[in-house]
Formats: sequence, C-alpha cells, structure tokens
Amino acid sequence: MVNYDRILKLSLERGFYFPSSDIYSDSPAGFWEYGPNGNNIKNKFIELWRRELVRRDEMVEIDGSQIMSKNVFIASGHIDNFSDPIIICNKCKAILRADKYIFEKLGIIVPERLSNDEIDLIVNEHNLKCPKCCSDFHKTERFNMMFKVGIGPNNDEAYLRPETCQAIFVDFVRIYKTMRGKLPFPIAQVGKSFRNEIAPRQSLLRLREFYQAEIEVFCNPNQLDNISKFEDINKTNLTIDDGLNVYKITAKEAVERKIIPNKLIAYYLTLLYQFYEKTGLDMTKSRFRKLSDQEKAFYATVAFDLELQTSIGWLELVACNYRSNYDLSQHSKISKEKMEIMDPITNEKVLPHVFELSLGIDRSIYSIIENSFSEDKDNNRTFLKLKPYLAPILVGILPLVKKPEIEEIAKRIYANLKKDFDTYYDDSGSIGRRYRRLEEIGVPFAITVDYDSLIDNTVTIRYRDTMEQKRIKIKDLRCFFNENTII
Repeated sequence: MVNYDRILKLSLERGFYFPSSDIYSDSPAGFWEYGPNGNNIKNKFIELWRRELVRRDEMVEIDGSQIMSKNVFIASGHIDNFSDPIIICNKCKAILRADKYIFEKLGIIVPERLSNDEIDLIVNEHNLKCPKCCSDFHKTERFNMMFKVGIGPNNDEAYLRPETCQAIFVDFVRIYKTMRGKLPFPIAQVGKSFRNEIAPRQSLLRLREFYQAEIEVFCNPNQLDNISKFEDINKTNLTIDDGLNVYKITAKEAVERKIIPNKLIAYYLTLLYQFYEKTGLDMTKSRFRKLSDQEKAFYATVAFDLELQTSIGWLELVACNYRSNYDLSQHSKISKEKMEIMDPITNEKVLPHVFELSLGIDRSIYSIIENSFSEDKDNNRTFLKLKPYLAPILVGILPLVKKPEIEEIAKRIYANLKKDFDTYYDDSGSIGRRYRRLEEIGVPFAITVDYDSLIDNTVTIRYRDTMEQKRIKIKDLRCFFNENTII
C-alpha cells in the first residue's frame, strides 16, 4: 500500500526532489530542491495551470519581486498578524508549534484565530508536558513567520514575500489601466514565497521556501452574480463540506441553495476543480471545505480550502479566499495612493473586491506523484501512472541489443523526437530492467528498436500502464506522440 515514506524513497532515488545542501550537517530544515525529473513535472504542471486557468479565462500574468518594502507588509497586515502560536519548555527551552502539538497529542484542531489564553487553557486542562523532558511550558507566545532582510549599506528593512499576491495588489491599478481591463479582472502569478515555519516537515508539504501559483480576481462587489460564462461550467459536480453537511452539487445548485454565496466564487471553484481533474488526481477524494470564522485568515470574509485525501490525511492544495476590498483599501491607506478604478461595464467608480485562488505547487506535485503510484505485483513492477503531458519523460528509446546497425536507427529516432518531446535514450542492461527504470519515473511509452526494424522500418511501442505492445512505422512516430499528448 502506498504511503508517504514510499513516495519519499522513490523521489530521493529517482531524482524527483531531495533536501537542499544535504552534504552539510548544518543545512537548515524546510528547504528542498527539485531534481531533473521533479523539475520537469513541476514545469509541466505550471504550463497546464496556465493553459487550463490563465489562458482559458483570459487572465493576465505578472512576475513580481520577491523582496518588498516593510510598508507593503504593514499594509497587508503580515507584520502584525502573520504568526503562529508557540509554546516553550520552562526547563530545556524546546520550542513547539502549539496548535500542531495539541493536535498530535489530543486530536483537537486549534483554529487560526484562537487566542493565546484559550490555547493555554487547553494545555493546562490536559496537563500537556514537554515531549523531551516532561516539564511545563511557558505561556503561549506568537512567532512571526516573515523573513526579514537588510538592503544596501544602511541595512534598510525589507522582507521576503510570504505570498506572491502582494505584488498583484500593489500593481493592480497600473495593470488594469495598461491592459485596458474590465471587471471581473483576474491577474495571475507563479513564483516562490518564503515563510519561516517553526517546524517544517514532510518534505514538500511544509516548506520555508516554496512555489505558489496565485490568481487574484478583481471584481465589482455589486456584480458578483453577473458572470457571463457561468452556465458553461455547470455540468461539473463539486463536493462541498460546510462543517455540517457534505454536498455533491453543481455550481448552479450550490448558489441557489446559498452553499456558495455567489456565481463568481462558484465559477472559479469549478474551474479549479476541472483543472485538477486534468492532472489525473482522483477527484472523488477531494472536497471544498468551508472554513469557520475562527479558521479563516484575518483578511478573508468567506474561505474554502480545496483538499485532497492522501495517505497522511486531508491535504490542503488551494486556499480560496474572498478578501473583499481589504487589500486595496489597506494599500491605499498606507501608500496614500488611490486604488479606485472605473468599471466600464457599469460606468461607475469602484474599489474592487478580490477573490483569491492560492495554489500550493509543491503539495500538488506530491499529491500527483502519490496518486499515480501503482504496483503490479503479478509482474513485479512499480510505476507512476502519470498523464503523458505531465510525465517527466514522454518516451524512452531502447535498442534491443548493442548492434551498430540497430543503435544507428535508435539514435536517429532519438535525434528526431528529442526536438519536440522529452525523450530518453537507454542502452544499458536487459530490456526488462530498462522498462522498469522508465516505468518507475512515469514514462508512458517505450520504443524498442530490434532486428525487424532493419527490415521493415517499424519499431515496437510499449504502453506503460497495460504493457501492451504494437508495431508502428518509424515515419508515423511523430504523429503518434502528437496524438497521445493532447490534453
């Protein structure tokens, strides 16, 4: 049975991802790097995100700075509010993240907005002790997770961004005007964010340096049900958990029954669901969980998390927050710049509201790898059942034997295909072993060049999932792979 440890072992052995600076004993936790195979999947995942969300919905995309001024994060509220609760042992001074420790020991979920005093009450009532020395804890404190940096010879205070979206908010008016925008106006960005996590763990699942793909949909708060493309997405059933009931329901039904507050939110939740269907995830194991008032981020008025059931439990992949006009009003207040724009549809001046889709790329990559992990015990093989358009390598070229005339054909095929497809040439070891190596990293097709290839200019195509084999003309290979990489 698949579990987290098996996925980690495979990832380390096959070049998907591994700890940063691992050769040094002082390398800090929470920093991981993508190897060649993982990087290929990540890049293809991002390109799928661009295709299925950014281009499909006619969004614009920017690339903002990773270091921003202190005032940006004063306005955003991160300087004052972006913190996690910690408890410190009186004796050995061990530092623990309070909410995670309480959940591990008691199974009690500590909401984000629970006060320090309320956390202390739980710790005292259940007599929780330090796991290292069994001593008592100090009172709960707050740890701000921002990474502070100094700029220039004067060491001017600035911060690494904890989320990619602040550049979108700061630049909104300029982008709206230069791109001749109209509401709703979605702006996308993909890049790295940085959070000084107290206890980073489980490789890609909780990092201090991580990839996000964020979409901020700027909208007129009086036009949230005026979405022209809403009917186009209404055949998809969403699973929504509001804390009391679980619904399997279309976007239209969810709006009519007030399970989702408006058409704009329902439309983008459905687009997000359809995107993840294309990644190959088993969406019967997914849900949109509506967050309670205590769980929501400080800037959110309505929030849904897209979660997937994995071997380690429910895993949040995307935070979907209706941020109202919090961000633009705060940046306007601190910067003294006006953030209102003209809505050409209603011909009125508006301070837009924002609906956010904040996607965790690293968690998504982990989920895709775990979801695709397959075992065929009858044939003693392990393989990743990745979609061809997400596989790190599309096809392996395998000469059956090391004969110059056969290798010449194989190398010619490789040279021709590698121009447009991720292709791998392997002539080392038995043909069975070479198949297994390719399958373990999710390569969907293998081409075997054999003695018959010398006679009739055909090769064998082997399918990863079924192990089916069929002959195909060498001249038809390019057409075959074009047809089999269609999304």
